[in-house]
Amino acid sequence: MTSTPPPTAKVEDDPEQLLDQVVPLDRRVHLELADTVLNPPTDNSTLRPVDCEQIALELAGHARVVADDVRRRCALLPARDPKRILTETVLGEADRRLSVRPRPTLPSAQNRARLIKTLYERLDALQLPPTSLPPT
Repeated sequence: MTSTPPPTAKVEDDPEQLLDQVVPLDRRVHLELADTVLNPPTDNSTLRPVDCEQIALELAGHARVVADDVRRRCALLPARDPKRILTETVLGEADRRLSVRPRPTLPSAQNRARLIKTLYERLDALQLPPTSLPPT
């Protein structure tokens, strides 16, 4: 008798699994959010725990989408390519961080913000070469 493994739970609330689809990334907005979280205003305003958790969830969901794009591009590289080895290491760390539900703290949101920035750095490093058009 075979038993089916339990379904893997996703951290974010995505019942329609829209984050698994290929969608254009809203890079600018998420990098601005990451920068704001990493460099919070110095005035007396503080983020409430619920705000920190919501920001961390937003960044975690976006990080999953970016990681999937990085993973697709990484798979196109030769097995021993140094870019692939580094990217696989970054993706492993991303998977580890994203497997834990964010806490309602600023450091937790900052952790996700740093992850977004790292994933975009890898994505940029794996830019596909422009396709050369045949001569006309």
